[in-house]
Amino acid sequence: MSAAQQTWTDRVLRAIRRTLLTIVGVQILLAVSMSLVDSYRRRGKKPGPFPVTPPAQVPIGDSTVTTYTYGQHLYDDMLAAIEGAQRQVLFETYIWKGDETGERFKRALADAAARGVDVYVIYDGFANLVVSPVFKHFPRTMKVLRYPVYAAGFRFFDLSRYGRNHRKILVVDSEVGFVGGYNIGDAYATEWRDTHVRVTGPGVWDLQRAFADFWNLHRRHRFRPSEPPLLLETHSEWEPRIRIQRNVPRLWMFPIRSMYLEAIHRASRNVWLTTAYFLPDQDFVDALKAAARRGVDVRLLVPLKSNHIVADWASRGYFSQLLESGVRILRYRDAMVHAKTATVDGTWTTVGTANIDRLSLSGNYEINIEVIDRGLARQMETIFATDESHCLELTIGEWEARDLHRKFTEFVLAPLRPLL
Repeated sequence: MSAAQQTWTDRVLRAIRRTLLTIVGVQILLAVSMSLVDSYRRRGKKPGPFPVTPPAQVPIGDSTVTTYTYGQHLYDDMLAAIEGAQRQVLFETYIWKGDETGERFKRALADAAARGVDVYVIYDGFANLVVSPVFKHFPRTMKVLRYPVYAAGFRFFDLSRYGRNHRKILVVDSEVGFVGGYNIGDAYATEWRDTHVRVTGPGVWDLQRAFADFWNLHRRHRFRPSEPPLLLETHSEWEPRIRIQRNVPRLWMFPIRSMYLEAIHRASRNVWLTTAYFLPDQDFVDALKAAARRGVDVRLLVPLKSNHIVADWASRGYFSQLLESGVRILRYRDAMVHAKTATVDGTWTTVGTANIDRLSLSGNYEINIEVIDRGLARQMETIFATDESHCLELTIGEWEARDLHRKFTEFVLAPLRPLL
């Protein structure tokens, strides 16, 4: 290659690099600007009231599953379980605010440890960076594992070590367990619409094992090697209609996505899905489209405005193909809907921590309960109908009539979808 050709090639490569950097810079600048403006607009604003489905208990074999759609109802029962603990409390959360609600949980856990109960606590360090360091000082009687902000160490290129711990679990005395979308904080108690379940009986044991497995996998970040692992009694019985599905990035295990896809592919009557953030891969979108085209009643319930405006805009890039396929899109108004649930064909149900986005389905530590039971599916359909009554349905005519600047924003933010 001549010197002139080499110079021309170098100029072209530099131009391409500058163009790509400019495009990425515009995307990041737009995303940051939108987040700042949205944060400013939300200052001092309180969400409006929303309908609540009262807690309802469903028997499933020797187990029971109770649904919660209002944070205060859930917190009251969780605190009562901790206060009544006699042997062991396993508590795990993603966000744990240092407000009045957070203090109530901290005090209940400390009191349990003080009376001789084995108390184990896990929380995510990154999610709680803004929480006061004072709040995060715990009595020595409690065993506390803070999942580190940066867990990769010197393994910079090991993607399996970058997932956040997004799980929310409480297990007390191997007898009662809680799992679902609720974090711990004042706002979640009354202002957010979320879904959690309480489990008793054999269905609890897999929740307990899920906690212990995470603790033993990551305990070396917090405890000396001489500290014994968390050992549990094994049980020979289980409830086959209740299964716990958990994503474990360190082991490259992501069964929750497969669980959803299998249920959608098998659907013949309805797929009613609620998620806080909808940013799936194209295969997931295609599964919903295929179900709708074969006559399944597919409904997707998302926030009208979530707490992450960039995620809202990025997710809208899927709306055209979904609406054209017959999927109904329902937008929850006045309050943030943070639930992660689905029910299919009046038989299958899942409730958990995994959003329908790439971070949850192929990046974070997540946990969902999967239940095959008509009674629970009926209860989840009742909850969905209550939520739907508080929604604005997006029609294809309304969507196609949106203005040019909205289409442009969706186009610019589209490349960010795999990162959200």
